[in-house]
Amino acid sequence: MAEHLYDIRDPRFLDCVVTSAGLEEIADNCRWTEGPVWFAEHNLLLFSDIPNERILRWLPGQGVSAFRAPSNFANGHTRDRQGRLVSCEHGTRRVTRTEPDGSVTVLADSFEGKRLNSPNDVVVKSDGSVWFSDPTYGILSDYEGFRAEPEQAARNVFRLDPQSGQLSAVISDFTQPNGLCFSPDESRLYVAESGGSHDATVPSVIRVFDVHGDTVSGGSVFCTLDSGIPDGIRCDTNGNVWSSAGDGVHVFSPQGELLGKIRVPQRVSNLTFGGPRRNRLFITATSSVYLVYVAATGCR
Repeated sequence: MAEHLYDIRDPRFLDCVVTSAGLEEIADNCRWTEGPVWFAEHNLLLFSDIPNERILRWLPGQGVSAFRAPSNFANGHTRDRQGRLVSCEHGTRRVTRTEPDGSVTVLADSFEGKRLNSPNDVVVKSDGSVWFSDPTYGILSDYEGFRAEPEQAARNVFRLDPQSGQLSAVISDFTQPNGLCFSPDESRLYVAESGGSHDATVPSVIRVFDVHGDTVSGGSVFCTLDSGIPDGIRCDTNGNVWSSAGDGVHVFSPQGELLGKIRVPQRVSNLTFGGPRRNRLFITATSSVYLVYVAATGCR
């Protein structure tokens, strides 16, 4: 029953969800799904199945098909302001952009003369700058990439300048930075700390930074998850933060208060808003992808 999906902690959560809407499984038989991104102009969802080294495509009424294989163990994706696919590749330790003709442009693969760790998640700001996290998950084993020693001294969040192509480390004090998203007005940057995946002493928090053009400041704890670790995160147009978690999707107010949860039967890795009105929530969770209609509207 749909009502069992929703754990309401605050009445404001009722403005975010449709409590009569059920959870639909739209893809299965994967090993670890990640990186959902919606392309409105093509009415399709792309997502990664990292260990199987493929990017899959889902179209309403048509189901799932292959988009790219091999995928270089691609993880997170986003859509840039020109509608192009931007991807984080574990296998090649780089961030790429897929051009309209299908060719691939390398946006970043090194910093200060050393290879990146394994770019994980990525967002594009309205000025065209590309921001991405660079933890070590893709080089920890041969399951989601290729085992290797990190060359970077830190696990950074990077900013790629759209004009000069210069890469700068804007945040360097995470154990394992993961998902990231901007607030609706882009005055805040939220970054998930997922270091608890391999070190139980690392708190499962999302931190928030003030954005000043091409730099950030602050970094205080925005919220703490009570189940699992935060991975992928997204904002809706009201500034609420939607986070993956061990027991589903957690929704936090702009002040960091837990409003409620959408229960999901598998561990959630990431999420994105899509559909013609951006009111469909696509959830990648372990071996499946789920869809649920919500009352919120996702940021573009």
